[in-house]
Amino acid sequence: MATRRGFLGTVSAAGAATFLTQTQAATSASAAPAATDEKAARDAIRNVNAGMRSNYATLKAELVKHLSPVIIVQNNAVGGRFTLINNGVRVETVDPVPEYFELAKSIAHIPLGIYSVLAAYLGDQVPNIPNAERIDPHDLGMVAFKTPGDKGWITPLNTYRTTLSSALTKLPTANLPDDLYTSCNKILTEAVKFIDAIVKAQSFDMVTYNRFAASVYPSIRVNMTFAATAQITGIEGLMKRWRTLIGEQAWSDLYVTVLSIWTTSELNQASIIIRRTMNQAKVATHLIDLPTVETPSDPIAVALDNLARIVQDNVAAEMVFNADLEVADALKGKEDLLSDEILKQIGGTAPAAGTAAFGTAAAAGACPVTGRTAAV
Repeated sequence: MATRRGFLGTVSAAGAATFLTQTQAATSASAAPAATDEKAARDAIRNVNAGMRSNYATLKAELVKHLSPVIIVQNNAVGGRFTLINNGVRVETVDPVPEYFELAKSIAHIPLGIYSVLAAYLGDQVPNIPNAERIDPHDLGMVAFKTPGDKGWITPLNTYRTTLSSALTKLPTANLPDDLYTSCNKILTEAVKFIDAIVKAQSFDMVTYNRFAASVYPSIRVNMTFAATAQITGIEGLMKRWRTLIGEQAWSDLYVTVLSIWTTSELNQASIIIRRTMNQAKVATHLIDLPTVETPSDPIAVALDNLARIVQDNVAAEMVFNADLEVADALKGKEDLLSDEILKQIGGTAPAAGTAAFGTAAAAGACPVTGRTAAV
């Protein structure tokens, strides 16, 4: 009986090549249908999820029309823009905070404005200043990216000085309360003096900036007091008026969504004030902070889209996962449904602060990082 080797040995080189080609082609032909079938099967499985997402999106789009009552808060430079939606209708959009809020914060931001010009030129070494250990050397190295000795800060700082000088000159005619006028005058005066000194010297360092910032901090606290009072007064007054407008029954089911950037999303100033005016039995689930990467082009649409998802998931959680309440709670909250399983497999635990602990801390009005409670 001829073996495969013996058979190949009796044929020409051309014949052997022809035989191998035919064999490979037959193998490929048999594999091709299998691969095609597998892809078709997997695509069919993917279509299941695509269909779910399509149905989910349709429900969400329709639900948006039925969300009521809702207050949407957009954080802005004037203390917040508030929109009331009731029975599917936008009732009113208001900037309720008195002008003192914007004016007080504008002057209080001066040290940050100067820092923004100087930061890139600070130098990448942390000097011996108070609380120096709180500065991450790596972060400083990334922020202070200019070459030592670079004088590029002088021109933009002089430009900012012109802005400050104009405000200082016109401050007496702004008709501010006496204490606010005094604090604003102090901050402006010291800022101009600091700029003049370092421009004349053609140099500065972190120590000199630190001293300047410390010298105006008491005045900044005064401005912060005025700003907070203005915001509390304006927001609580608006909430009282809207509560009367829509009635107690509707108000008891009120949802509030607060759009903010990440750096102000926990213990947000608007959230702190509004929570006192809401139904306390529901505030933990009906006051929703929505951190955004940047201010959306259509904040109302973004807020309603997110709220619709939250509301429909609240019901879906109890319908789909009624056999496992922990998973149901995950769907109703901020957790990813796979988070517990992933933690179980890697032997990890959820973070103690930040997102996981925020629900409890927020309900109590306490900062989840420091544990401090906002004064009422």
